[in-house]
Amino acid sequence: MPDDSPATFNRVMLKISGEALMGDQAYGLHPPTVERIANEIKTVHDMGVEICMVIGGGNIFRGLQGSAQGMERTTADYMGMLATVMNALAMQSALETIGVYCRVISAIRMDEVAEPYIRRRAVRHLEKKRVCIFAAGTGNPYFTTDTAATLRASEMACEAIFKGTKVDGVYDKDPATNADARRFDKISYDEVLAKHLKVMDASAIALARDNNLPIVVFSLDEPGGFKGILAGRGTYTTVHG
Repeated sequence: MPDDSPATFNRVMLKISGEALMGDQAYGLHPPTVERIANEIKTVHDMGVEICMVIGGGNIFRGLQGSAQGMERTTADYMGMLATVMNALAMQSALETIGVYCRVISAIRMDEVAEPYIRRRAVRHLEKKRVCIFAAGTGNPYFTTDTAATLRASEMACEAIFKGTKVDGVYDKDPATNADARRFDKISYDEVLAKHLKVMDASAIALARDNNLPIVVFSLDEPGGFKGILAGRGTYTTVHG
């Protein structure tokens, strides 16, 4: 039977890492994985939820990694921003192939491939039920895509940030290497910062706290997980005030 449960949110930000698009590869894009995630997004879009997205660029180039290898940090960060545009275009293609209208909106102007970021225009796209993928971070070096997602979610008046990861929530230690790791159902922004839990970077958590924007951490690998949480089911952790 189809699931007609009403969505618990009307407008959300979905933040995923670039690595989520790699599948089992060591780097780059894995088209079947991109298609699978696009189909997950479609199920939520079909519920009438307005969706913003930010995708990292770590599967192609990570600014901090380039910086650690001797590259000038600002240049490395700009290269990372360009990587996020490539991922955004790949996701746009996958979504439009399955009938979900989509706009890539870049913080760095590249008019031939993406729209420039204009807040009111982006809000209008959402109202028309188009998925908005915000690319190129904030357009500034030294800021991560986590911070960009929190900033755009605040500007778009999203009701929550959904952080898709490889685990089903926030744990007190790495569950991959610690069998006794404990998952939190709910945790405060201040606890995340005090315990140095790797949910998002500190500036993103602080910005979410200042704007009272809950962060829902869930597993992107669980089929139907994104839709399930929006329908009020599933396993996840909520970071809140």
